[in-house]
Amino acid sequence: MLTPLHSQFSAGLGAAAGLGLAAGACAYAALWPNSHIFGAALIAPQRPGELALTFDDGPNPAWTPRLLDILARNSVRATFFLLGSHAQAEPELARCIAAAGHLIGNHSWSHPNLALCGRKRIQEELSRTRDELEQIAGAPVKFFRPPFGARRPAVLSLARELGMVPVLWNAMTSDWREPAAARIAQRLTAKIDQLTHQNRAANIVLHDGGHLDSAAYREPSIAAAGLLIARCKQTHRFVTLDAWT
Repeated sequence: MLTPLHSQFSAGLGAAAGLGLAAGACAYAALWPNSHIFGAALIAPQRPGELALTFDDGPNPAWTPRLLDILARNSVRATFFLLGSHAQAEPELARCIAAAGHLIGNHSWSHPNLALCGRKRIQEELSRTRDELEQIAGAPVKFFRPPFGARRPAVLSLARELGMVPVLWNAMTSDWREPAAARIAQRLTAKIDQLTHQNRAANIVLHDGGHLDSAAYREPSIAAAGLLIARCKQTHRFVTLDAWT
């Protein structure tokens, strides 16, 4: 028979376990790309063989121009999710991205975890960036990727109210901290092969910038993009995200 003390202890363990499960469920809903608990976002359609190269956290004055050269040499168009603060600091580079035919998306102004922000802050981050990018590029900004992939219902609903499609991904590695371009490309190639077997296109994330440093070292990521294009351009079709909406 359980004593009152045992009963209280068991109840405490049950409550703690319940809180742990709830916290885990919230983290999954807020951060896991495939979770639709807080609402749907664009990832990739059932179009095996299609690849969308997307680049986050730019523009980067040191590395984005080199990336643009690689893309131009291979006639590949990509999607760039730019930070508003970086674009404001490098407007000519942001214009070059748009002028080269690449798609520009909104990645917030300062890269906060929007799942932890109030509604007013979320709206300011998204609307300020949208206005800045549209002024620079001279075209509507129709896609938004939340920093860290972090979202809650208000993040997704505000993005839609501002006329943007929320976007996540299904192919990413830790390219921002991996020193070897070959390993980045190899891991992404494995993910692409897996997605092809699942009858899915690949929405690939690499980083040409850094949210803590506008001129972050991104040589491995840029070189990996070149390797990936070389491996896939004969067997896959590169698209921008507007091909999937």
